[in-house]
Amino acid sequence: MSPTSAASTVEQARQALGQRLREIRLDAGLTARALAALCGWHEAKCSRIEHGKVTPSDVALRAWTLHCGVPEHLPDLVATARGIDGMYVEWRRMERAGLKQAQESVKPLFDRTRRFRMYQSWVVPGLLQTEAYSTAVLNTIVSLRGVHDDVAEAVAVRMARQAILRSPDHRFAVLVEEWVLRTVIGDVDTMAAQLGHLIQVALLPSVSLGIIPMGTRRGAGWPVESFTLYDDEQVNVELVSAHLTVTQPHEVSMYAQAFSDLSALAMYGGQARRLIGAAIQSLG
Repeated sequence: MSPTSAASTVEQARQALGQRLREIRLDAGLTARALAALCGWHEAKCSRIEHGKVTPSDVALRAWTLHCGVPEHLPDLVATARGIDGMYVEWRRMERAGLKQAQESVKPLFDRTRRFRMYQSWVVPGLLQTEAYSTAVLNTIVSLRGVHDDVAEAVAVRMARQAILRSPDHRFAVLVEEWVLRTVIGDVDTMAAQLGHLIQVALLPSVSLGIIPMGTRRGAGWPVESFTLYDDEQVNVELVSAHLTVTQPHEVSMYAQAFSDLSALAMYGGQARRLIGAAIQSLG
């Protein structure tokens, strides 16, 4: 998904919220002008909110529900609006306080999730990375984005998180495009060790690793942006410029279907290990 399409997703969510607020206003028998007057706003503010041009603040939603006689709807509307604002976050904002904090911020999400579905079309997933490979990846992020260099601390957090792979009540389905195995991150020794580690971690009872071979005929299962499904509740999507959080059920379902389609193209078990072994051989 491009940054443009991600922004479009946010816009659609604002429009859906605006339509819901319009229905609340109409059910209350108020015109936009009358509601704006009651709230002490310019009439255009109601129009901007209802057409999804802006995300209403908590204060605006409180006034809207109060004057429409439905204050009981306020908590749900506030949660929806806050979710929209959090859907699309630039990497620079997320990493402003350093990479370590960005790594630590996902801990509550990992703790409450039981079923992880990960698709990577860029790099080996963080939970399956070696220390050296992870260091090379995060060093590249520091170089490209100019963020605070606390790579060693961030890598330590990432390595500690991998203990979850041995938890008996977590399951991890991982899909990786074969070209990820052929893309040298760091140096040849770093990449060879990473590929060897991938073979070992795939043997864990909690992990299912699928490799989608290069040259696979595509129908459904078209290569897409890297994403992770957390149970059936949330999807985190990695974009070039930003991080996208998807929580709307119908959109989560789209990613679940994409994962299912991609899974059908993958090689598993011995076939996957042979693909990894071939990538190791190609390093010379």
